[in-house]
Formats: sequence, C-alpha cells, structure tokens
Amino acid sequence: MRHYHGRTGLQAVGLANAPTASSEAGAKPKVVVSGLADPYELLMGPDGYLWLTEKSGLKVKRVKPDTGAASVVLDLTGTAVHSPHGKDGVLGMALHPDFGKGRRSDYVYLAYSYEGNGGNATKISRYTWADGRLNEPKDVIVGLPSGDDHQAARLRYGPDGKLYYSVGDQGANYEKHYCVPNQAQSLPTKEQVDAKDFGLYKGKILRIELDGSVPGDNPELNGVRSHVFAYGLRNPNGLAFKGRDLYVAEHGPATDDELDEIDAGKNYGWPDVAGNKDDRNYAYANWSKAEGGCAKLTFTADPAQVPVQVPQTKESAFDQNFEKPLTTYGTTVDTGYALGTTSTCPDPVSAYICWPTIAPASVEVAGDDLLVTSMKDGAVYRMDDDGEHREKLFDTINRYRDTALSADGKTLYIATDSSGITRGANGAPTTALANPGAILAVPYTS
Repeated sequence: MRHYHGRTGLQAVGLANAPTASSEAGAKPKVVVSGLADPYELLMGPDGYLWLTEKSGLKVKRVKPDTGAASVVLDLTGTAVHSPHGKDGVLGMALHPDFGKGRRSDYVYLAYSYEGNGGNATKISRYTWADGRLNEPKDVIVGLPSGDDHQAARLRYGPDGKLYYSVGDQGANYEKHYCVPNQAQSLPTKEQVDAKDFGLYKGKILRIELDGSVPGDNPELNGVRSHVFAYGLRNPNGLAFKGRDLYVAEHGPATDDELDEIDAGKNYGWPDVAGNKDDRNYAYANWSKAEGGCAKLTFTADPAQVPVQVPQTKESAFDQNFEKPLTTYGTTVDTGYALGTTSTCPDPVSAYICWPTIAPASVEVAGDDLLVTSMKDGAVYRMDDDGEHREKLFDTINRYRDTALSADGKTLYIATDSSGITRGANGAPTTALANPGAILAVPYTS
C-alpha cells in the first residue's frame, strides 16, 4: 500500500459546503460541448480527441477539446441495442494501448446492452477505427448481466493485456427489485462457466481475454476458474488502473460508499457488509427470505424500519474472507442515523439526496492522485491512493458521470448527466441541472 504524497493545487471546498461555480478563483467551467444524450464513458484518446459514449443516445462520439466540434463515429440506433430504462444502453469503452501507433491495433472495445435470449443482456464488442468511423464489429463476449439498475459497466484495458469489466448487482434486494435475491456473493459453477451461463456474474469485477475466454491465471473460487476476478460488490461505477493497481469506486446503500483497491480473488463483502465490518447503520436485510413472502411487505432502506419478517444479519457476523475498503463516504454518522425524510429532503422519492453518501460515478488517476466524481454533489473528490487527504473540487449543480485528463495534465474534462436529481445550492434536491448532457473543462493542478 502506498502513502500520501504532498501537493499544492486548487482551493478545496468543504465537504458540507453549498455548491459554487468553481473552486478555481471563482471562474466558471468552460462548456466544451453540450446537448449530449447521457454521456457515460469519457476518454482522452492518444489522437488528442475526447472519446465518449452516449448511454441513451446510443452513439460513440469524438470531440475536439479546443473547439467542441463533435463527430459521430458509431451510431447504434435502430439496432438491437437496448436502452429503455435509463441505466442501460451504450456504456463502457476502452481503447487498445497501441491505438494510433501504426501497429494495426486501432481497436476500440465497447460494452452495450442488447435485447437477446428472451431478455436484456450486455455484450463487449471490438471495433476497428478506420476512415473516421468504427467498423468491423466483432463480439468478444455476450450474455453478460444487464438490467435497469446498478449496471456499473466500466470497461478497462489492463496493463496485463486483459479486459476488466465491472458488473453491478442489478439492484437486487433493493427498491423495486427488493424481492430478488442478491447474487454478489454467489459464485458460478464449472457447469455454468462451460455453458457460458453468466447469470452469477452480478456484483463482480471480471477479467477477460481479448477473445472472450477465461484467462488461465484467473483466481480459482470455490475450485472454479471463471471470468470472475473479484466479488462482493454493489455498484462499482468507477474503475481505473494506476500502474498495475486497480481501483474501484462504488455506491453504498444509504451510507458507506467505497473506494476499493481490487486484488485477485478477494471478497469485498456486499451484501453482507457495507463499508467496514463495524455494525454501524447497516445490517443485511434479506428481503427475498422474508417470512410469509416478500411481496406483501413494503421496502425501506432504513435498517431501523425493516419489518420483523425480514431476516437481518449484522456485518460482524460475516465470517468469510473480507477485504476492507481503502476509504468510505458517509460512514461517520451515529448508529441509528435517520434515513427518512428531513426538512431539507421532505419528498420520500428524493430523500436519498440527503443521505450521507456522494454516489461515486467514476475514478480517474491524475499523477499521484485519484479523482472520484459525485452524482449527488456535482463535484470531484481528490485524494491520495490510500483514500486519504480528501478534497472537494469543481463544485457545480450537476451530476458528474466521468472525467478525463488532458495529455499535459493541466485540464480536467468532466461529463455530466443529461437529467436526474442532485443537490441544489441550498442542499435540497433539484432536477434543474446547470449543464445537462455536457462536457466541461476546468484547469487542473496536481
């Protein structure tokens, strides 16, 4: 584990402060391009262009950073791509490390949901960049989990030449899926792997060969080698390599967002543990095992309000190997912290905005730092790679989805959601986003 490196840089905004225009001498962020349909993945390509996916727009675009000129390099509208729920569509993207080097490896890897096999699923495909377009699609792997919640769906080309893909738990045991068993702790059998039945890949980090096969050095879990690299995750929206170290930022339930360092074969505890095994404000309520049936009960995220028919298990009772997070967000609240409505968040539908979490959407490596975006704060959190020395930067009334850093490290580009709820200037929920569906540019100093 590494330690904190001293730094100077932009003025930090206090974690509880109301949003301001920017943390850089009051200057407003520059809008590079707007009118995007839910930008999801944002990459700085070796060609000096920003590459982005549009989740609901079903497109891949290439944007010139200095002018905002955008071109569509792949349009999947009118195909089998599936995006009716707002959480699926065109998702993660990764560029081959030899892209643009004249080595015949101008490949772009793309994850997207599709309608197939009687339901919604996700595939990863490889495209070739030529003549200003992405062409020659070739499926790498098909039949991965997909749904209308907790997709995660970040895709990275690892330093070992493998593809890494994050799969959320698909919202199981939560809200409208509260009667669905959570499978983040369930591991596939050999028979399922041989049959390419990937249904138990929910709540996992996958490690995949470029031809879609299982790497021969993947960890054996319960005696079975599969694409599963790590497990016990809820919604690992952020995925980034710093050298050979892999970091994940993931959503907690109502407290305990996490920043994790991912190691092969490790168990990160969900749904039995949220954050650390401290028995604070979380116990695993297994709604699918409710006495008399789950559907008769009304779901609540507040542990203090869970019906007696639903079995609950303390975090400390989890007796399997457990890898604790580097850091958590929204953990240092008192046991019994009220998760219902408040004077700031009186509407039950949007009360979660006042919960002590940030809803991390991505993680980016910037020199010695890690940058984590927040959908609830409209902010970038900067920290060292031990998860400490946290600063809140670039605070606006938006939902930040992803970031990309310029080649010289002096400009940070931020992708914003097209719609949704975030914290307004007074801390109350608002859907009036300042820059919906945009790429913002802000000066950055590490």
